[in-house]
Amino acid sequence: MKKIVTLLFVLLLLCACGNGGSGSGDTPEEDKTITVGVNPVPHAEILEKAVKPVLEAQGWKLEVVVYQDYVLPNENLVAGELDANYFQTLGYMNGQNESHGWTLTAIKGVHIEPMGLYSEKYTSAADIPDGAYISVPNDEDNRTRALEFLIANGFLNPVEGELSGDTLNGNAEANPHGYLIVELEAAQLPLALADVDASVINGNYALGAGLPATHPALLVESFDAETTIRRTNFIVVLEGNEKSEKIQALVDAITSDAVAKYIEDTYKGAVITSFVDPQ
Repeated sequence: MKKIVTLLFVLLLLCACGNGGSGSGDTPEEDKTITVGVNPVPHAEILEKAVKPVLEAQGWKLEVVVYQDYVLPNENLVAGELDANYFQTLGYMNGQNESHGWTLTAIKGVHIEPMGLYSEKYTSAADIPDGAYISVPNDEDNRTRALEFLIANGFLNPVEGELSGDTLNGNAEANPHGYLIVELEAAQLPLALADVDASVINGNYALGAGLPATHPALLVESFDAETTIRRTNFIVVLEGNEKSEKIQALVDAITSDAVAKYIEDTYKGAVITSFVDPQ
């Protein structure tokens, strides 16, 4: 009986060692997977078609997780379900940190998607009448950006303090044409375009809805050195992961010449490379 027990014990040890060896064999492959949360267009396209081949050539596997909104990519990053995300500006990220007590950190800029003024009813910005309904994003950073865009193009007058529909609607000094500013979740703006006279839409959602082809922008956002930083979409990680091997590999790949050429050739100005550092 003692011999049988001893033999069984030895067999169990061998099985355990065998299983451990199998697990160890899986670890390097798991460690070579970089999981990034993105919006569909252009972020997922850029990762899948341009970044993934660069990483694969260096022995990395890129897993792209696509989100239709701006909320879940940060929630899932904080929850540890992603290594990084790539969809947001510094202003949006900072607002999320302040609202939730998070420690999101921008690593490297990738591109800018110019906002545009779109309409299904008018083919010229000059044709938009007084009292028109104009929709803008409802999150603070993109709402401010959209309203500053309208100010820069003469639809509204500069005003001190918060820029929002509440502060502009009925304000004859700031809004002399009596536009009704309608705030909607950014992803909903293309879907609701037929219900308003015009809409200031983020580039990614405009591209995703095919608007540049079907209803070209009446006006397109322009940038100087300061607004370039503010409007760039950054790779974002949790604080403490900035210098990990995965993130450094991701940054090197996404800012490569191959990716820059892909963006230039594919989007022809609708998306602009902006490989800048956060400031």
